[in-house]
Amino acid sequence: MAIKPRDLSKMIDHTLLSPTANVEEIKNLCQEAIRCKFAAVSVNPIFVPMCVKLLKGSSVKVGTVIGYPLGTSTTEAKAFQTRQVVKEGAQEIDMVVNMGAFKSGANDLVRGDVKAVVDAARISSLGPGALVKVIIETSYLSEEEIEIICKLAIEGGADFIQTSSEFAPTGATVDNVSLIRKLVGREIGVKASGNLTSIKEIISLLDAGANRFGTISSVRLFNTKKGKNIVEG
Repeated sequence: MAIKPRDLSKMIDHTLLSPTANVEEIKNLCQEAIRCKFAAVSVNPIFVPMCVKLLKGSSVKVGTVIGYPLGTSTTEAKAFQTRQVVKEGAQEIDMVVNMGAFKSGANDLVRGDVKAVVDAARISSLGPGALVKVIIETSYLSEEEIEIICKLAIEGGADFIQTSSEFAPTGATVDNVSLIRKLVGREIGVKASGNLTSIKEIISLLDAGANRFGTISSVRLFNTKKGKNIVEG
């Protein structure tokens, strides 16, 4: 697929979810996101207010994570934290499903977990609220399980299905992105995430059906060997 770097950059979530991420690194993340015109930053909840201030007036959205990285927080805790970060200005929520519940056959709990976060994300005095991406951790799932969990996420109101966190054994693959796109149709977004290391890989995932990407390597992917920003250049 022929696509300009500046158009591809608008599909990237510039991600920094390290437990050791500090204030200066988050400031740098926001500056890079503005310079490269990325879709959003993805940061831990504690940094949401700072990112809202740093990104004010730009096209870059503030994204954060809920129940990250294991998904095993209670539904009530996930909903509470979602309401808090949306109130603080978060515009996108990446939540992790409760994989243990799913593997135990507790489908109603999984669906309800998603719905509680979606409902909480919609409550905002600043506008329509935040969209919700549901991380399903494909590396732990069979094709049949991916089909079931996508259905549960959609029934819960998910805006996106996301392949993985940075903490799972493997990230997005062409096969699982293609499968998810086939399952969810065109109305639901598909976010490919994990250890994405090249523009070529991202293009392959784009062709497979992804329309958002999460990576910690965003800036390196959008710079030439000479250090020139290919989005601007």
